Amino acid sequence: MSENKWIHYIKKLQPYNIVKGVRYLKHFGPKEFMVRLTERMEPEEVPYGPWYEKYRIKEDELAKQRERKWKQKTVISIVVPAYRTPEAFLRQMIDSVRKQTYSYWELCIANGSPEDEAMARVLAEYTGEDERIRVRSLKENLGIAGNTDAALEMAGGEYLGLLDHDDLLAPNALYEIADALEKDRALDVLYTDEDKVSMDLSEHFQPHLKPDYNPDLLCSNNYFCHFLVVRREIVRSVGGFRPEFDGAQDYDFVFRCVEAAEHIGHIPEILYHWRVHKASTADNPTSKLYAYEAGKRAIEAHLQRQNVKGTVSLKKDLGFYRVTYPVSGDPLISIVIPNKDEVPTLKKCLQSIYEKSTYLNYEIIIVENNSVNDETFSYYKEIDGIHQTRVVYWKEGFNYSAINNFGIRQAKGDYIVCLNNDMEVITPGWMEEMLGTCQRRGTGIVGARLYYPDDTIQHAGIVVGIGGIAGSLFVGMKRSHSGYLHKAALMQDLSAVTAACMMIKKEAWLAAGGFEEKLAVAFNDVDFCLKVRRGGYLVVYDPYVEFYHFESKTRGSEDTKAKVRRFQTEIEYMRSQWTDILKNGDPYYNKNLSLSKWNYSLKS
Repeated sequence: MSENKWIHYIKKLQPYNIVKGVRYLKHFGPKEFMVRLTERMEPEEVPYGPWYEKYRIKEDELAKQRERKWKQKTVISIVVPAYRTPEAFLRQMIDSVRKQTYSYWELCIANGSPEDEAMARVLAEYTGEDERIRVRSLKENLGIAGNTDAALEMAGGEYLGLLDHDDLLAPNALYEIADALEKDRALDVLYTDEDKVSMDLSEHFQPHLKPDYNPDLLCSNNYFCHFLVVRREIVRSVGGFRPEFDGAQDYDFVFRCVEAAEHIGHIPEILYHWRVHKASTADNPTSKLYAYEAGKRAIEAHLQRQNVKGTVSLKKDLGFYRVTYPVSGDPLISIVIPNKDEVPTLKKCLQSIYEKSTYLNYEIIIVENNSVNDETFSYYKEIDGIHQTRVVYWKEGFNYSAINNFGIRQAKGDYIVCLNNDMEVITPGWMEEMLGTCQRRGTGIVGARLYYPDDTIQHAGIVVGIGGIAGSLFVGMKRSHSGYLHKAALMQDLSAVTAACMMIKKEAWLAAGGFEEKLAVAFNDVDFCLKVRRGGYLVVYDPYVEFYHFESKTRGSEDTKAKVRRFQTEIEYMRSQWTDILKNGDPYYNKNLSLSKWNYSLKS
């Protein structure tokens, strides 16, 4: 461990962190605890504190926002369930609303602490100073769901925003919401990025930089969280909060709102500051295990309302979930594997499929492409016609897109797996896992988590824009690690996944017109995924499907003028075809994250 890492580690060894560490050791066990400790002890590549100070909105910009003339003076009702709120926290929360540069708001506070004289005094003081602040004193504490519903009943604004009684809004939070609504009045639900703030407000940390609407990620974790704003008509239609989901009542509420919404917006700015208590789920996940069980039930209820079958389980990292989708029927899966020579590599790939796969209704199509070794053709004779394997012959030059299109046209299955010849199965149930997800309505492609032979990550999804055009996430990270907010280990929707291991719904392949044959080597899988997405399908990254990838042995490097020229041509093709996403950013990433790194580092 380097000197800097030791210094970072020692700073973390405060008495509370020691107690917290013991608690986590009991929860995770020694091995997994050490993995998480190693991840947490890694210093931030770009420290958030200085980054936040650099990028937070400055006073001159706030002054300009206050002077703006609005075409639509949309009233936003801030809804706060308050219960035994410490006076300092209560004042800071209210002051953060009063400092908003957008003035068309009302603050609706339901006070569930009728016996708390200090709270009553503070609330009376503020209502006397600002008519936009409204307070309802409840006769008793109704619980967080009941208190929130009481506050919702007070709200008269067209949009309702949820604020916890001890948290803070950034001064431009409502301005950014109103600005988004002025640009797109059809928005029903909006959410923002957030961070955490220490009890005394001296330190900002753990930024949550979110993607745009990502339904599979939402079923893995309530990433919407704060700051959530919903059209009042939607809230009324879904019926507010439900006490049977206390602990995860906001998660259940989010699901019902997005189900009812037609348009969901995301503002990629840190607009909400979540104050961390030592006993809160924000800092001590094991303190409220009932909340995570309630979250599980919220996902199950969502799936049931959507008429989707799935089994929900809690992950070791509490607050994060896995949904397993069952296979319907016994459809044929066609596995298409391009190959040129490299018999030992192909043999290892096929043996891993034959020996480890638990799904039996599949065929394997080897697409032979200009092999020259007699050993290769001898091996083809051995395997052709056995173990559901057949060999077809592509007689033109190497073109990854054309070869795969040719192989897929020979396929009999309604589900296609594009698989490189340098792959080795790790997960026995990989076909069932991919198929269960791919069979869902609206899903077009499912990708996998791939490792180098040294157990570091080769692929955990692709972001458009990384490295110039597109790049894989978490390259080189240890297999045991899960990355930023466990993103490497969560099922989620992405813009693209690698065709080294990709399951495709045949109808989605047909609708997209197959792989683009102008892209002979590079970016063909990215282009194909983007075409499938443009057709209205989801591209899903499934980390529960794991393979070793021995990395393109048959292709070689860009080591000739012709190869360099071809690569530049493919880059220009992508730039011309996908200008919007390259210019505006990948919707499943975040504009505040680096495009020169692969690990969710902040942009510098």
